Amino acid sequence: MLPEAVEAMTAELSVVGNPSSLHSAGRRARRVVEESRERLAAALGARPSEVVLTSGGTEADNLAVVGGYRARRAQDDRRRRLLVSAVEHHAVLDPVHWLAEHEDAEAVLLPVDRLGRVDLAVLRAELERDPASVALVSVMWANNEVGTVQPVREVVELAHAHGVPVHTDAVQAAGHVPVDFGACGVDLMTVTGHKLGGPVGVGALIAVRNAALSPLLHGGGQERQVRSGTLDAPAVRAFAVAADAATRTLAVEAPRIAALRDRLVAGVLASVPDAELLGDPDPAGRLPGNANLAFRGCDGDSLLYLMDAQGVEVSTGSACSAGVPQISHVLTAMRVPERLARGALRLTLGHTTVDADVDAALAALPAAVERARGAGLVTGRAR
Repeated sequence: MLPEAVEAMTAELSVVGNPSSLHSAGRRARRVVEESRERLAAALGARPSEVVLTSGGTEADNLAVVGGYRARRAQDDRRRRLLVSAVEHHAVLDPVHWLAEHEDAEAVLLPVDRLGRVDLAVLRAELERDPASVALVSVMWANNEVGTVQPVREVVELAHAHGVPVHTDAVQAAGHVPVDFGACGVDLMTVTGHKLGGPVGVGALIAVRNAALSPLLHGGGQERQVRSGTLDAPAVRAFAVAADAATRTLAVEAPRIAALRDRLVAGVLASVPDAELLGDPDPAGRLPGNANLAFRGCDGDSLLYLMDAQGVEVSTGSACSAGVPQISHVLTAMRVPERLARGALRLTLGHTTVDADVDAALAALPAAVERARGAGLVTGRAR
């Protein structure tokens, strides 16, 4: 968490107050929530009335996909198709597949190119084929594994030409690249606190006022009658403070982190010449803090543990699927060969990253790759 977010949250934790209560403590907590909502909206280019607070990105994605599908289907029973990119986070893909299995939805996975960018020609063809049958288009702002930034505005232009709403999961993007809800034209946008320096367990679905949504949680209807639950005022305040700080410092921090990322990538490719950078090689086309590199002849899990033993924490893919022995669905959709995808590592940099961290990673990696390759030859798992 950013220091200012920690300060805001700890200060608020010592104060009593339920934002839904009418007594003085409740009104004070409500003021904290509403001022935070305004601050968050300003940071994301939205109106305060468009901010629906949630418990995080997963809930917001589910509300957009499931709530959006049910509401659109209630308006017109023909609206069964969900057009989503094949590289979405599981918080989008899993509810889409659940709707296909349980509520008669048709899941259409849009292909991506070898950089992980959605194929706009296929999206156009799917929309033109039968626009009245499409309930929602969902394409993430930037991919969580390979960092590729998606052409969100072009997606919106295609979908809106046929009257179809668009959702974008901007969890990875907000606070790291310029994100403006109003300017990009999407109808629904997911953000979360812990990806931009705020606390875990708080997020938001930014939704235009006329967005068709059916609630997933029923109760007090605290958030526009589409999301029920007592709001966590300390977390909401810290989330807003972090979003404000991250967007205010973006012009300075993003280039700093990108420069560290570029030095890391260059160093890896120099020390392990047959390593391969996955995703968009153009720094302008990927998140500043993302480097996804694949190492032939290695098992990603072996690399992870070998790096971890030297104090360098990396990932073999999305944290939500870590530990599951299968090839990343993102890399599969990008048509990365299985033997290469098995040795993929995601190295992520953020506001705490400094030159010494890059030096430590570069010092640890060559030996880790050599040992992992040796282990692969012994077991026959990686070739």
